[in-house]
Amino acid sequence: MRVDKELVLKNIRTHRYPYLLVALLVVLNIPVLTSLISDWMRDGNYSHGFFIIPISIWLFYRERQHLVFPAKNSGWGMALVVVGAIGMILGIAAGEYFTTRVSMVLVLSGIAWYDLGSSNFRKVWFAFFFLLFMIPIPSIIYYAATLPMQLLSSKVTVGLLKIIGMPVARNGNIIMLPNYSLEVAEACSGLRSLVTLMALGALYAYLKMPGRTLPVILFAATVPIAIVTNIFRIFVTAVGAYAISKDLAESFLHELSGLLVFITALILVIILGALLVWIRKRLQS
Repeated sequence: MRVDKELVLKNIRTHRYPYLLVALLVVLNIPVLTSLISDWMRDGNYSHGFFIIPISIWLFYRERQHLVFPAKNSGWGMALVVVGAIGMILGIAAGEYFTTRVSMVLVLSGIAWYDLGSSNFRKVWFAFFFLLFMIPIPSIIYYAATLPMQLLSSKVTVGLLKIIGMPVARNGNIIMLPNYSLEVAEACSGLRSLVTLMALGALYAYLKMPGRTLPVILFAATVPIAIVTNIFRIFVTAVGAYAISKDLAESFLHELSGLLVFITALILVIILGALLVWIRKRLQS
């Protein structure tokens, strides 16, 4: 692809101040970005964060031909910059990474909204919204949600096992089989795959789903899909440990099943999206 240097230079001259502000934002937030990258490397729940920024840049780039200039600057964008800046100051002062990181995205979005104008920003808003998926949720929220997810998964799994006639009991998040005790650990709660699935579900809904309602429905559906497929994984593991060997619950096959279940959940999201589009077409015909 040939790059028009004159066009690039004209673009830089026209938007030089927003570019300078973005550069300043990046420089001021180098410690924040460094800690964010460290979280991606350390925590497998958020390793998808490495792909978020490149995808967001691509999402913005693909809409470049639909942007119309000159455009009137938006006061709402400047208001968002102010809100984000205040959040960054408070987050840094309190040592609260989540607030600081979200505020950084808000400032970046506000700069773009102000410079592009409201009509243009409506065409690229998702590129900035998508950046939020690179930010790990606060530990207090993560661990508060983990235990209920563990208990829900274990309760439903025990209920399913009883339906098929397996002798089983439950003690908290531990599924007790005659020959084995299967613990629904933190990593098996379903939150590990939920965050990544929500990011991919949002991206698929934005790119492939028509209208405004269907993308929201599909995005919301990623949560129950992740929960159901994770329960199915635990159910199959329990059956395998009882009927075949307890080694199935402890070997590499257990880890492999996590990847297979995630792929299954992603396929279900795509199938649901196609089904929603089909229903929409049927209702309109």
